[in-house]
Amino acid sequence: MRFLVASLIAALILLAGCASSTETYTADGRRGHSLNCSGTARNWGMCLEKAGELCGERGYVIVDKSGDQGFVAGGSQTGAFASSTFARSMLIQCKQ
Repeated sequence: MRFLVASLIAALILLAGCASSTETYTADGRRGHSLNCSGTARNWGMCLEKAGELCGERGYVIVDKSGDQGFVAGGSQTGAFASSTFARSMLIQCKQ
């Protein structure tokens, strides 16, 4: 049982450390990639690293970039919690 819990925690840590990407199209109709590096365990560098992986030696152009920081708090009869939230997203196009 401990091994299962430890494996699950390790998997969540690895997933939290990666930027995610979705193929999309930009306003000019060309193919692009929407990158998400939101969360307290992620940063802008992870988005840039993912862009480099997707486009390789061709390089890329940042079409749009947005970020926001917020605060979340909640509670119930059993306790309360509070946390910072970080939303970061980037739209890129690989160079031809």
